[in-house]
Amino acid sequence: MELFIFLLAALFSVLNPIGTVPIFVGLTQDYSKKERSKVSLLTALNVFIILIISFFIGQYVLEFFGITITALRIAGGIIIASSGFSLLNGKFSKNRGIDKKVEEDIQMRNSIALTPLAMPMLAGPGSISLLIAFYQEHNTTNEIIFSSLAILIVSVLIFIVLRSAHYLAKILGASGIVAISRIIGFLTIAIGIQYIISSVLSIVRGI
Repeated sequence: MELFIFLLAALFSVLNPIGTVPIFVGLTQDYSKKERSKVSLLTALNVFIILIISFFIGQYVLEFFGITITALRIAGGIIIASSGFSLLNGKFSKNRGIDKKVEEDIQMRNSIALTPLAMPMLAGPGSISLLIAFYQEHNTTNEIIFSSLAILIVSVLIFIVLRSAHYLAKILGASGIVAISRIIGFLTIAIGIQYIISSVLSIVRGI
């Protein structure tokens, strides 16, 4: 159960669906309630598929390219910490790799559930590297079941947050969303630094 809670909290912090609320509201402001619900569901489904594939197949990609788990954890830690700093500074769009020109182009598309919402705004390099590294250390049957359940639950939470995005934006306001995102950003930085520290310690112990 501790494993489940840890991964759920880590994924939610790294994915940060709260920080996606302002952008989701902006991209779907002309959508009907039914269309927003559909986009929310498709986005959550896409995130689940991306994360579950990363969790189970990611290690084979590492083996193919000859990347060690220690290198991945350090790279992932840097990416996660960098994302946390961007959240802490309130640079949501820049952190997610979405500039104004791209946002305007996206608004002309029929579907935004896969790009940019599911990837790279939610399921980005940070969450993918986190899951790949996590699988390397927790791959017993029970651990895989709890980890898969955590991925499912966080996907459901993403659907709930995005489905309620327009209501959250009204209730929390811009300052409220920024405050929550910065708190999540702080936690995300801590997760990234912990990944780097554990990787460095494993290197030192191996010397």
